[in-house]
Amino acid sequence: MSTAERLLSAKALDETRAAKFASRKRINVIALALSLSAMAFGLFWLFWILWETLRLGVGGLALATFTEMTPPPNEVGGIANAIFGSLVMVLLATFVGTPIGIMAGIYLAEYNPRGWLSNIIRFVNDILLSAPSIVIGLFVYAVVVAYFKSFSGLAGALALALIVIPVVIRTTENMLQLIPAGLREAAYALGTPKWKVILSITLRAARAGVVTGVLLAVARIAGETAPLLFTALSNQFWTSDLTRPMASLPVTIFKFAMSPYENWQKLAWAGVFLITVAVLGLNILARVVTRNKL
Repeated sequence: MSTAERLLSAKALDETRAAKFASRKRINVIALALSLSAMAFGLFWLFWILWETLRLGVGGLALATFTEMTPPPNEVGGIANAIFGSLVMVLLATFVGTPIGIMAGIYLAEYNPRGWLSNIIRFVNDILLSAPSIVIGLFVYAVVVAYFKSFSGLAGALALALIVIPVVIRTTENMLQLIPAGLREAAYALGTPKWKVILSITLRAARAGVVTGVLLAVARIAGETAPLLFTALSNQFWTSDLTRPMASLPVTIFKFAMSPYENWQKLAWAGVFLITVAVLGLNILARVVTRNKL
């Protein structure tokens, strides 16, 4: 091949490469523009929702909101009973579901990671994670409410606990699996029993992730409405008796937001604002715990 032919071939190759580079650059610009557009579209609705929640929610806040019971139509009142009911049921569900979830996650990660029982537990856990909350509410209704012939705060807490458990199981198992095997082997080499290794080494090393999973589970159940409609129902008055129907913020918001009465709608927006702030605070706390401890 002559020198001229080699120069022409190199020039053609450079032109081909330049054309391919220009084509890739155009595709990259288009993909980036589409990605930014999708992000802007999502953020637009998110900020609109947050703005409306802030604007209408703060307007419904007053001292009576935290001190008085849910009022009749067109009368002054608050949502103190709903706030108390939500706190009680969420805390009870967390105290019931968290130990069960952590112990099940420890079993899956440490004692029987590949056994047939573990595979069954993971399969059932995946079903519970993906199951709609209304299905869990109907299950508790059929098993508890229909059997005792009464709605109750205990039934509502049980339904919420069934939502907490699979989240904590998955988080605990995943966090324990991330702990290096060398830590366990070093402890075993010193003669440490298995339960002590789990309690003092692996679980302590994974505590930030486990706590994060618990906080995210609490944030999830804080706004659940469907399970409580079928279990705790609601109550217009203050009650600390868990065997009776009990008010909750999500159900109160649902009822008041659907009503034509202005005072109920203001209280509904106040409840939405309180739940949003609580969930946002829990998510921020989860990220702070993860950042400082992992």
